Amino acid sequence: MSSTEGVSITRSEQCSAPGLWALAPYPVIMADESGTVVEANPAATQLMKSAVAGASMPDAVPDWLARAHREAVLHRRLIAQGRAEGGRGALLPVTGRIAAYSFEAHPTLSQEGNVVWWLIDDTDRRLAEDALVAERARTRFLAEASNFLAASLNTDRCMATAAELAAGYFADAAVVITAPSGRRLPVAWALTGQEATRVLLTADPSQVPGLSEALQGFPPVPTRWIDPAALPDWIVPQGFTGTVGSVVITSLPGFGAAAGALILLRRSDRAQFSENEEIFARLFAARAGATLASARLYSDQSATTRTLMRELLPPPLRRLNGVEIAGGYRPAEADERVGGDFYDVHPGSTPTDASLVVLGDVCGKGLEAAVLTGKIRNTLQALLPMADDHGRMLELLNGALLNSHNTRFATLVMVSIQRADSHVRLRLTSAGHPAPLIVRMDGSVEEVPTQGTLIGALQTISVQSVEAVLHPGETCLLYTDGFTEARGGPFGDELFGEERLKHALSECVGLPGEAVIERIQMLASQWLRDGSHDDMAVIAISAPPTNHLSAVDGHTRGRYTS
Repeated sequence: MSSTEGVSITRSEQCSAPGLWALAPYPVIMADESGTVVEANPAATQLMKSAVAGASMPDAVPDWLARAHREAVLHRRLIAQGRAEGGRGALLPVTGRIAAYSFEAHPTLSQEGNVVWWLIDDTDRRLAEDALVAERARTRFLAEASNFLAASLNTDRCMATAAELAAGYFADAAVVITAPSGRRLPVAWALTGQEATRVLLTADPSQVPGLSEALQGFPPVPTRWIDPAALPDWIVPQGFTGTVGSVVITSLPGFGAAAGALILLRRSDRAQFSENEEIFARLFAARAGATLASARLYSDQSATTRTLMRELLPPPLRRLNGVEIAGGYRPAEADERVGGDFYDVHPGSTPTDASLVVLGDVCGKGLEAAVLTGKIRNTLQALLPMADDHGRMLELLNGALLNSHNTRFATLVMVSIQRADSHVRLRLTSAGHPAPLIVRMDGSVEEVPTQGTLIGALQTISVQSVEAVLHPGETCLLYTDGFTEARGGPFGDELFGEERLKHALSECVGLPGEAVIERIQMLASQWLRDGSHDDMAVIAISAPPTNHLSAVDGHTRGRYTS
């Protein structure tokens, strides 16, 4: 006998076929052109009881095989008429089911016009292929789900996304519940094909079998142990039609603790959750739980950062006891809100008492420098009772920095401000900081000759305080070296410098403090273009203009006293 891929069987082979068919490892059926069974081996007869000699193919075999036989006979006639080609592969195998099994039928043509069908059981291969297709679909779903879940670090959005994905793939409805917030449960409901709804419920998790355990991270309760009729009404989403027939409750594992629980609901007219589906639901829950835990961690860290940031950010400035105070701050990195430059304003205890303004620059940039600025600001806050003695305050601050584990140093300038009629009296003390600048009403810009030792580097420091007077419309500018050392210009390698800063300030005669700040920051930004820079902090202290300016004694203007 020829192989199953041969085209024809000789007469001698056909005569010996019945004896050989009994030994064939496959069911074999031979049928003629009229569709009548000529022979069938015992394996074929055992598989199909009606497949006996003389039976009609439509009565003896499944429809798919009878149809394939008619097509094979037609193909043979076309070959005989020269309208089709024969040869190997002219007839292709067909597949179908017989009872609970899948078979692949290979046709072979004999010279007498009969067709021999070899039936090969491919059930195991089909099951393996189906399992592979299903596993690929699951893997694709998990990958897509991970992308959707990771798209947001908002806890509510993650809950909603997890519920929508679970309802769309596993069940008719899904419920995501996170750890209780006080006496209320954060819940996200979703129906298949609909957006999730998020609410806070006053509910008892112990009313749902296995939910309390899932919220604590314990292994899930098998679905066969959960009675759908025992579910409380708040578990089933509004709009769920029919009755719940099957329930899965599984934990959403987080980082060391459960991030919540996932509940899947199917209607009674659908098949119950299988063991494989429960296992796959837990794989999805692991990804959803990790995302929820990350979102919650991010939320907690953001809240902590916001709380700490309030202490590190420069305070809002306003008119203080008749003196205009304006300020501006620009960190070195665009994605950071704090850095090494800082300023603070401490109002006097009464309107007649002097207020204290401090502007400083800590060595370095970013968060580490900002931590030290926070320590300096807190220390100065504690030393306010001795604000009249700048030198003593700076000595104590220097000692505090030297006794800390921080190796950074700082420069700063302190200004005590007191309104005196239409004038503003200043007492300025620099600790290694660039000299303050004063723009007078005639457009001249003066450096205040205060100087001193930087803070946090040496055991002993020395400082020199200087007093100055601002007449109506005049402004004192405190700034950090981020402005003068800003590198830019036409070729991008030139420093902004003190002279340009003084020239810019001379153009701000009579302007309000906020306008002076905006002008200085704008010029520095234009100079930098998109180049890198250090932190920049600036404060403008202005004596408000009066309607009737009194003549200013030339001996008073520009004079400073120590």
